[in-house]
Amino acid sequence: MNSITALLAGLVFGAGLILSGMVNPAIVLAFLDVAGDWDSSLLWVMGGAVTIGSVAFAMAKKRKSSFLGAPMQIPVATKIDKRLLLGSFLFGIGWGIAGICPGPALVLAGSGETEIFVFLAAMLLGMGVFEIIEKKQR
Repeated sequence: MNSITALLAGLVFGAGLILSGMVNPAIVLAFLDVAGDWDSSLLWVMGGAVTIGSVAFAMAKKRKSSFLGAPMQIPVATKIDKRLLLGSFLFGIGWGIAGICPGPALVLAGSGETEIFVFLAAMLLGMGVFEIIEKKQR
């Protein structure tokens, strides 16, 4: 049952990314170009996501287990540190260069376009480098 629920949630999420335009790098880059020909349409998408997410987290905090019976695991970290800022900076640079982030990249992999696989390879390489650095610091 968990696999079917995960599949359905992924399909709904992917469909939402497609319908909202988040998988179109041109729309994303136009949204990020606040000093040029700015496209504000993704502001509504993000605002809707934050609103729905806020309500969902508020409801989840009141529960001991998920609807599927798994224990609730709500993030509790509140510290803004060098690691968070560096990660945010690197994510923003990558998003600004490519106009794609990890979720839309996985959706776009279904298109079969070569460019997205270059992005995914670079993303996986970056994740691998992070894991190596983390293991050395432990």
